[in-house]
Amino acid sequence: MADVKICGVADDAALDAALRGGARFIGLVFFPKSPRHLSLERAASLAARARGRVEAVAVTVNADDAFLAALSQTVRPDYLQLHGAESPVRAAAARPFALKGVIKSLSVATPADLSEAAAYAPVSDWLLFDAKPPPGATLPGGNGAAFDWTILKGFKSPRPWLLSGGLDARNVGRALTASGASALDVSSGVESAPGVKDPGEILAFLAAAGANPEAKPSNS
Repeated sequence: MADVKICGVADDAALDAALRGGARFIGLVFFPKSPRHLSLERAASLAARARGRVEAVAVTVNADDAFLAALSQTVRPDYLQLHGAESPVRAAAARPFALKGVIKSLSVATPADLSEAAAYAPVSDWLLFDAKPPPGATLPGGNGAAFDWTILKGFKSPRPWLLSGGLDARNVGRALTASGASALDVSSGVESAPGVKDPGEILAFLAAAGANPEAKPSNS
C-alpha cells in the first residue's frame, strides 16, 4: 500500500478522482511553462475543497519570496515542492511558507545523483526522486521520463521519499518492486493529453498502487 501524490491537478474532476481513489497528496503546479500551471485563485479553490481530505502540495520552480508569500496567503499549501535548482539554503528559507514543510525534488540518472540527498535532509521533510529531464525539455518534471528504479533499491534515505518519473497504472507494480518505494508521484501518466487529467486513469493508478480510499492525511 503506497502513499500517492496526484500531481498537476487542475480541475474538479481530477480532484474528485484523487479523493475517491485514496490519494494522500495532490500537486498544484505554479510554473507558467507547464500545461498544468494554475492561477493562485484557481489553486486556492481546489485546495479549499481538498483541505482535511488530502494534503495540498504547491509545486514551484525557483520561486522568489514575493510569490511564495502570495501563495502562502492565498492557497495555504500543506507542503511546498521545490522542483528547480533551489539550494539547501533556499529550501530552508522557503519552509515557513507552507503549513507542514518542504518536499525537495532531486533529478536522478545514476546512483551518484543520490548523494545530493544528504545536503537537503536537514531542511526538507520529504525528498522526491525524479528522472533527469531529457535533452531539450522545457519542464523540470512531468515529462513522462523514467530512470532506472533499481538505483533506489536499498538506498538509506535520510528522509521519507517519493518516486516520480514515467509512472502509470501499467508499470507502477514493477516500479514499487524495483525501487522499494512506499510513496509515489504521478502526473503525465494519468493524463489523456498534456495537462488534462483522466479521472479513470487516476483511479486505475491509485488502485494499482494499493492506495487506501479510506486513508486520511497524516498530521506528522
